[in-house]
Amino acid sequence: MKERIQKLLAHAGYGSRREIERWIEAGEVVINGQPATLGQQIGPEDRVVLRGQKLHLSARLKATPRTLMYHKQAGEVCTRSDPEGRATVFKALPHLNQGRWVMVGRLDVNTDGLLLFTTDGELANRLMHPSSEIEREYAVRVFGEVTPDMLARLESGVELEDGPAHFLAIRDAGGEGMNHWYHVVLAEGRNREVRRLWESQGVQVSRLRRIRYGNITLPRNLRAGQHQELDYKSLRELYRLAGLEYEPQQQEKTDKTTTSRGKRMPSGKKASPYAQARARINSRPDSGLGRKPR
Repeated sequence: MKERIQKLLAHAGYGSRREIERWIEAGEVVINGQPATLGQQIGPEDRVVLRGQKLHLSARLKATPRTLMYHKQAGEVCTRSDPEGRATVFKALPHLNQGRWVMVGRLDVNTDGLLLFTTDGELANRLMHPSSEIEREYAVRVFGEVTPDMLARLESGVELEDGPAHFLAIRDAGGEGMNHWYHVVLAEGRNREVRRLWESQGVQVSRLRRIRYGNITLPRNLRAGQHQELDYKSLRELYRLAGLEYEPQQQEKTDKTTTSRGKRMPSGKKASPYAQARARINSRPDSGLGRKPR
């Protein structure tokens, strides 16, 4: 069955849809001897060449997709290489014999916490796309006086330079003096959005950590700089949140990897994200940030 070129190459793990679209626009992809076009329908039997190298689509489409969580350290940059020689998150990931790691979203250099990586570019695209409204939760330490009116504005919405923004939910996580911890939830991933929202109220973020992406929560025992592959149950829920169907084939459900691929699920009416976010942020166990040591 033929599919759009950017979708099929993303499924095969060559990159995210956005990356592949840029390669096609730059003329770096050739199909059966002709320059590829955006949206072109192709199948595994077509001859695909990327930057002069023939791609083995059939083998890559049959390969086991992998997804893992990584605990990013502050100071690492979210790029494959850095001209300034700084440490990158990709250098800490396990080597792949086939495919490449696609990063789901980004964190700025001063932010630590949860990053997701997958070899399934279609999954990555869905998780990052604004229409999916996947929740991101952060533990944030704020320096300055925070009033109830400020919290109300941050939940109702404030105007930033790139448009209106707000938190779906805010929870007090403790602290003393002018430094106080909060847990906040967003359903989008704009550049430095958490920091800019707090700065709009005249306070400063002194520490920021992402602790959840969708259904994946950063484990307390996953130290900075370490990674962990997702188990079957977590993967199935993650695919569901992305609007994809997760179908295991050969391996047992208890395995940490699977031979399944993502298929689009029929769309349905979504419940209001506000009540869901508040329920999750209030019921989920505390990350430990902001608490006094015992």
